[in-house]
Amino acid sequence: LPGMQTSRSKPCSCPSFKLREVASMYFTMIAVFLVILVVALQGSVPRRNDFPYKVPLDPQGLLELSWNVSYPEQAVHFQLLVRDLQFGLLFGMSDRGEFENADLAVLWSDGRNSYFGDAWSDAKGQLHMDSQQDYQLLGARRAPEGLYLLFRRAFSTCDPKDYLIEDGTVHLIYGILEKPVHSLQAINISAIHRGLQRVQLLKPNITVPELPSDMKTMEITAPDIVIPSQETTYWCYMAKLAEGFPKHHIIMYEPVITAGNEALVHHMEVFQCAAEFDSFPHYNGPCDSKMKPDRLNYCRHVLAAWAMGAQAFYYPEEAGLAFGGPGTSRYLRLEIHYHNPLVFKGRRDSSGIRLYYTATLRRYDAGIMELGLVYTPVMAIPPGEDAFLLTGYCTDKCTQLALPAAGIRIFASQLHTHLAGRKVVTVLSRDGRERQVVNADGHYSPHFQEIRMLKEVVAVFPGDELITTCTYNTEDRSRATVGGFGILEEMCVNYVHYYPQTQLELCKSAVDPGYLHRYFNLVNRFNDEEVCTCPQVSVPQQFFSVPWNTFNRDVLKSLYGFAPISMHCNKSSAVRFPGEWEKQPLPTITERLREPIPHCPPTPGPRPAAPVPLNLGELRRD
Repeated sequence: LPGMQTSRSKPCSCPSFKLREVASMYFTMIAVFLVILVVALQGSVPRRNDFPYKVPLDPQGLLELSWNVSYPEQAVHFQLLVRDLQFGLLFGMSDRGEFENADLAVLWSDGRNSYFGDAWSDAKGQLHMDSQQDYQLLGARRAPEGLYLLFRRAFSTCDPKDYLIEDGTVHLIYGILEKPVHSLQAINISAIHRGLQRVQLLKPNITVPELPSDMKTMEITAPDIVIPSQETTYWCYMAKLAEGFPKHHIIMYEPVITAGNEALVHHMEVFQCAAEFDSFPHYNGPCDSKMKPDRLNYCRHVLAAWAMGAQAFYYPEEAGLAFGGPGTSRYLRLEIHYHNPLVFKGRRDSSGIRLYYTATLRRYDAGIMELGLVYTPVMAIPPGEDAFLLTGYCTDKCTQLALPAAGIRIFASQLHTHLAGRKVVTVLSRDGRERQVVNADGHYSPHFQEIRMLKEVVAVFPGDELITTCTYNTEDRSRATVGGFGILEEMCVNYVHYYPQTQLELCKSAVDPGYLHRYFNLVNRFNDEEVCTCPQVSVPQQFFSVPWNTFNRDVLKSLYGFAPISMHCNKSSAVRFPGEWEKQPLPTITERLREPIPHCPPTPGPRPAAPVPLNLGELRRD
C-alpha cells in the first residue's frame, strides 16, 4: 500500500500469540488460586476491627468467639480462637442451649486427618451431616495463641435443620473433643466437655455519636474483692458521688473487666438509690448476705447495665441520662453477677462500669419507663404449662394524658422476667392496628438481661398503645406461679429508655381483682375440691388450692383475654395520673403485624453433604 513498508515475517521458535495467552491465563489462575489458598489457610489474622464483638465461650477461656454482622449480606462472620486444640470441637446454636435438635459446625480429627462440616443433632443427640452445608469455612490458621477458624453463616438458610438467627438472645453451644474420632457419627455428645453461652448476635448497626470535649469518666468498680469459690455470686458494692455533685448527663458507658476474669464476670448493673433517704450504709459483700443492710433494697433506679458480649452503650446525641444535682441521691450500688462453674479459688476482681458524663447538658433528659404487668399475684401461670401467655397494657388513655404532643422517642430497651420467662415482645399499636415491634426476644433467658440499643428509634405519640406479652414455661413446677418480687414468682416488664423525659414512669396493668374473684367462685362451682375464697385467704393461697384440670386452665386463659384491667398510669412518685383507671376495657386490636418471612439467600449451587478436609498437621495425643 502507498506509504507503508512491508517485510517478510521470519520464522519464530516461540509459541503463537494465542498459545502464549492461554498459558498466561492458566498460570495466572493457578497463582491466584494459590494466593487465595495461602491467605485462607496461612494468612494473617484479620484485624480486630473486622470482628468488633467478642465473648469467651467457656469458663477457662480456651474458646473465644469473635464475630461481625453484615446486614447487606444477611450473614454473620465468625472467628473462633481455639487456644488448646485437642481433637476438634463443636460450635452451634439451639433453641435454649440444648445439644439435642441443635445446628452445629463441627471440626474433628482422627489424629492425622482433620475435617470441618455443617451438622445437626436429632432428638436423641445423635449427630448427622447436613445435606445443605450452610456453615461455610473461610479459613483456618495456626498462631502462637492457638488455632483460628473463620466461617460464615447466613441469618436464614431455609434449611429445616438449621437455626434461624434472629434479633434477641442466641444460645450458643460448644463441645471440646478430647479423643480422636474417625467419623462425625462416632462423636458421643453426652460424653464430651460442653457448655453454652448466651449472646445477642445481631447487634444494631448504630453510628457512634460525637462525644463532647468536656467529657469526664467515673469508674464504679469492685474494690479488689476475692470472687467466692461457688458457681453463682451476686456481689454488691456501695459507692457515692462527691458532696454537692451537680447535675450531669451520662452519655456513654462501657465495662471494665479485670484481665483474666473475662469468662467469670457474667453481667453488671449500676443503680442509683432513692432520694427519700439522706444516707445509705456502706456495704461490700454478697447481695444475698444477711449482713446486707435492708436499705440497699431502695437502690433500684438503673443507670447502666452490661452483660457478657455487650459493647459500649451510647446515648443518642440529643439526650443524656441525668444524675447528680438536687432531688437525687449521691449513693450508687454496683451489682456484679459472677459465674464461676469451675469454682476457682482466690481469684481477685476489680471489674465494674465506666461512666462517661458531661456537664454540658444535652437538649433532652433521657427517661426510663416501665411497661408490662404490675407486680401482683392476680396474674398467675398454672403449673405444667409449656407456653402460657400473660399480657400487660399501656393504654391509649394513659399515653393521651401523659405524653407530650410531639411524642417520645424510644431508643433502647431492657426486657425482664424471672425464671419461667421464655419470650418477651412489646408492640406499638395505633388506632387499633399494630404498627411496629418495639423489642422482641423469642429466645429470651432470665440469665441474660442487658439494655439493648434498638436498630431504629420508635416514635410513640399520645393515644398510642404499648402492649407487652411474656411467654412462660412451668413444666417443672407443681403449683401455680403468681406475680410478685420473689425469684420463684414472676414478672413481665420492658424498661424502655426514651427522650424527652416525662412524668410518666410506669404504664402497666393487671386483671381486675373483682373478675378474678368470680373466677375462683366459678372454680368452686365446677370442681369437687373447694377453693377457699374467704377474705382472709390471700390470692396466692387461692391459686395454690386450684385443681389444675383442663377446664380451670382454659377458663383462666380466657379470663386474662377478655376481663377488664386495672391500669397503673403512674408518675415517678408512684402516684397515678388523675383519672378513672379501674375496670378499664382491654385495647381492641383490629389488625396485627404479619410474621416476618425468612429470606432465603440464593445458593451458588448444590454443596455436597461432605466435610471439608483440613491440613492442620498431626494433632496431639495425650
